[in-house]
Amino acid sequence: MHFFRMILHLLRSRRRSARDIWDTYSLPMRVHLGEIDIFMHLNNGKYFSIMDLGRLDMMMRSGTWQAMRDRGWTGVVSAETISFRKSLKLWQRYSLETKICGIDDRTVFFEHRMVVDGEIFARAYVATRVISDNGPLTRDDLIEAFGVPENVPELPEWIHEWRRHNALPSTRRPAWSDWSKQRFSRDRAAVDSH
Repeated sequence: MHFFRMILHLLRSRRRSARDIWDTYSLPMRVHLGEIDIFMHLNNGKYFSIMDLGRLDMMMRSGTWQAMRDRGWTGVVSAETISFRKSLKLWQRYSLETKICGIDDRTVFFEHRMVVDGEIFARAYVATRVISDNGPLTRDDLIEAFGVPENVPELPEWIHEWRRHNALPSTRRPAWSDWSKQRFSRDRAAVDSH
């Protein structure tokens, strides 16, 4: 279902006005029946899927989508975090605001906001990487392809901290899931500290 919704939004975004990749984008949305939970508000698990549509709208309208396809590049999400303020209820209208809030050596960071009448209901940060057949692309590769913004967004220090503390090992190293060893290591560390 989400795949078909993404295709629909790609087609709609083609008809919307072109914008610069570094602009802030706003997409009018409404909470649908398939997105709510038992409490009749937007299910927390749906937010990131909806935010995909904001990045898609940005990529399509800025020409980034076609540029990436021409080069055989693809985007992958490497980390996400979200905060909720108020619930979005069934059939409620809202705006999904999207912008690039910064780039580090190999990651593009997006900020998404769900906004009703100018008020933020939820805000998320999404870390993405652009990948080619030869591996992840660098900041220099991206700026060469898409240009330099007039004012390069400065990433807040907490985003760097979040990425460092939230990261899993590289795909070139193992990342085994063994809860008992993790708990044992934590318990042992607590014992050793006393």
